[in-house]
Amino acid sequence: MASSSIARVLSRQMHMSARRHALTKFSMPAMSPTMTEGGIASWKKAEGETFTAGDVLLEIETDKATIDVEAQDDGILAKIIAPDGSKNIAVGSPIAIMAEEGDDLSGAAQMASEPSAASPSPPKEESTPEPPKAEAPKPTPSQAKPELAKGERIFASPIAKKIALERGIPLAQVKGTGPEGRIIREDIEKYQPPAAAASAVATTSSAPAASLPEYTDIPVTNMRRVIGSRLTQSKQELPHYYLTVQINMDKTMKLREVFNKTLGEKDKAAKLSVNDFILKAVACALNDVPEANSAWLGEVIRQYKKADISVAVATPTGLITPIVKDVGSKGLATISSEAKALAKKARDGKLAPQDYQGGTFTVSNLGMYDIEHFTAIINPPQSCILAVGSTQPTIVPAPEEERGFKTVNMMKVTLSSDHRTVDGAVGARWMTAFKGYLENPLTFML
Repeated sequence: MASSSIARVLSRQMHMSARRHALTKFSMPAMSPTMTEGGIASWKKAEGETFTAGDVLLEIETDKATIDVEAQDDGILAKIIAPDGSKNIAVGSPIAIMAEEGDDLSGAAQMASEPSAASPSPPKEESTPEPPKAEAPKPTPSQAKPELAKGERIFASPIAKKIALERGIPLAQVKGTGPEGRIIREDIEKYQPPAAAASAVATTSSAPAASLPEYTDIPVTNMRRVIGSRLTQSKQELPHYYLTVQINMDKTMKLREVFNKTLGEKDKAAKLSVNDFILKAVACALNDVPEANSAWLGEVIRQYKKADISVAVATPTGLITPIVKDVGSKGLATISSEAKALAKKARDGKLAPQDYQGGTFTVSNLGMYDIEHFTAIINPPQSCILAVGSTQPTIVPAPEEERGFKTVNMMKVTLSSDHRTVDGAVGARWMTAFKGYLENPLTFML
């Protein structure tokens, strides 16, 4: 009898131990090969709520879009570590504790507070009391900290390390505000050397506060932050040059009118835009001048065989470039439907990584905003981006006309090229080919 009781107790203890060990940490997933950190847009499940395979657990904000994360198995969301709105969470850092049906959830809070094995907490610093002395006001704790001892490890995000290196900021003097004391981008951007910070505080305290206009601070999203970083890098590192031509769009406009009338008889919602013709002409010109369909990869220049065209789309959170794949092999109606579907997904924040990763050439069209002319920044590692302006009625000389002039629909476009891969003569040949296709759009059909 006693032996059976002991057996039951041991069995219960082993069962409870197994339950406790069934709790697992759920880490920030990498939603793309280049993703190093992300944010939590919102959790779709509450703590203690069960879920089944295929349920959306949360929305993750990456540098490109907000992406749903689906559960791979059935389980329970035992504890949320990173709440809604959390930013700059490194890939692999724990964001929640997961459990299975029947598991003991009492240990979830303790597990959540444990440091991650993948990123151990930085060594503690010993502070020695200093005698009080009169001095200028100290900088705020978030600005600087005592320098770490030599050889101690510093935890910082890759972008924080990069900016610190560029600005000559010693990471050992920066106090991190990220998970487990990790140094993030905001810490570097707000950093002030101790002397400068003290001087700034002293100046502020002695002078009356200047009246500032009313303003609203808008938090920078991961997407906006990465857009700013990459475009700045592109403009600083890529040797841009620009070629501009004017294109007579009369024949394209007439052909578009004919096609839309025919399509409207079959499907009233179907309608070709000028941009659809532009994408097709870009693909045809890239086929004629393949050197422009290339990428600078450091040791090699990669020349692509198909035209996967990135189309710039403005969204509430920033610019994104979904890709219409293999445009050269598709007809105008297919290009039109795919471009519209991708633009809608982009504005709804529902693009999947495969919808925007890659691309061999970019088109940015501001014609619908009545912008006549602009230049665009190259989207590396691509070599070219085409900036498309609006189509404007323009008076041009016409000796064959009785009046000696006529009015035509002219569109101005500018090609931005990377001089490392596309020489000026190559860019000029591509522009000539592109102009030829739009001024004679029936050549699309040949």
